[in-house]
Amino acid sequence: MLATENVVPMLTALIQRLFALLPLGQWGRVLSAGLRWGRGLLSGRSPEGLYEVLDYESRLELLDIRGRKAVLYKRERVRFLQNDSIAYQDKAWGVGQIFADYKCSPGVAVDRYREGHRWQVLIALRASKKRGDIEEFHIQRTIRNGFRQSAEDFQTDVDHQTHRLTLRIVFPRKRLPKQVSILQQNAARTQVLGSEQRQTLPDGRQQYTWRVVKPRRYEAYILQWVW
Repeated sequence: MLATENVVPMLTALIQRLFALLPLGQWGRVLSAGLRWGRGLLSGRSPEGLYEVLDYESRLELLDIRGRKAVLYKRERVRFLQNDSIAYQDKAWGVGQIFADYKCSPGVAVDRYREGHRWQVLIALRASKKRGDIEEFHIQRTIRNGFRQSAEDFQTDVDHQTHRLTLRIVFPRKRLPKQVSILQQNAARTQVLGSEQRQTLPDGRQQYTWRVVKPRRYEAYILQWVW
């Protein structure tokens, strides 16, 4: 049986050799398959994971009064916990066209595949990371026809050790919400956001902000609103 500490370096060397032989268009497929294999070997052996999240911020901007267009901005500052990390994984789900546009920095989104109702986006870093390295990722994703109902929600899952979590939602000036709340799904706890979490932006839009230090791992935090 392979030792855990040997798996990632071996996987990295294998992928680097394949990269030298394959055209750019096939990198994503190979990297995705290789990392899925690596996750299988590492499953249950590395409870700390590949990285921890030092600071996570998500901001959803609703751009029209009918919920036909929205943009999600994510900023995630992570510290790698394993040597030879060569990729970062983003997750997405929801209704409508959830990948109308997708941008990320640093790295390149090389593959996208579905696991159940969720999509996994594989971002190649192009340079391996060592244990202790810190990187900040920025992701921008456009969603079309995703928030058309009078009551809607947007969910964030905490699947890594996380130090700080900030969630924001911005409403258009001509359709402000009647109520905004945060639901902690597993804890079955709901909090209605009030004036202390509400800010009127210079252009008349309203922004709600909710923060937590050391959020529960494997908890789902759901912003809910009626508008």
